[in-house]
Amino acid sequence: MKNLFYTMLAVLAVSMSVSGCRQTAPTRETATADSDSITAEEIIDIDSTVYGVCGEGTAMHTIELITDGGDTLFYSMFVEDEADVAGGMMVGDRLAIIGKNDSEGLTALRVINLTTLLGKWTSLDKNFEIVEGGMVNSNVEAESNPWVSWKILNGQLLLNTDTFDIVELGADSLYLENKTGIFAYKRVM
Repeated sequence: MKNLFYTMLAVLAVSMSVSGCRQTAPTRETATADSDSITAEEIIDIDSTVYGVCGEGTAMHTIELITDGGDTLFYSMFVEDEADVAGGMMVGDRLAIIGKNDSEGLTALRVINLTTLLGKWTSLDKNFEIVEGGMVNSNVEAESNPWVSWKILNGQLLLNTDTFDIVELGADSLYLENKTGIFAYKRVM
């Protein structure tokens, strides 16, 4: 019995010392308030996006998200907050959700349907395919700087190092915006 007590005491002491040494990742709020302690590159690396699959419990004002880690999260979507949903939602679709956690629980601020985003897109000067796994296939051989990779970071679409806001994502159209303008693409079947 005495050995069990000392073993438990040792485990408790080790766990307390480990948790005391743990550093938390800086948030955007801390980064803005204390700009001397974090670089702009580190702010970009902090991804607040949660990825998963739209679950059967999804309703008009609630999203059930089965995360890539296997957890089930419920996000509220209120009409007053006008949560931005790009690409619609269907049960089984892969989603990227940017949300907040407050006293009322999880609230979705931005939802991007990755299933809708995947596919072939074209415009006057671009012809590319966004495929699963972060790859982009360019179909224009003469293109000088083809996009080869993509990811969602804090609610924005990164194509190589180009950052875009998704203005609209539909079944047959994609509108992207950055500091140089708005770019329109149509889906190629």
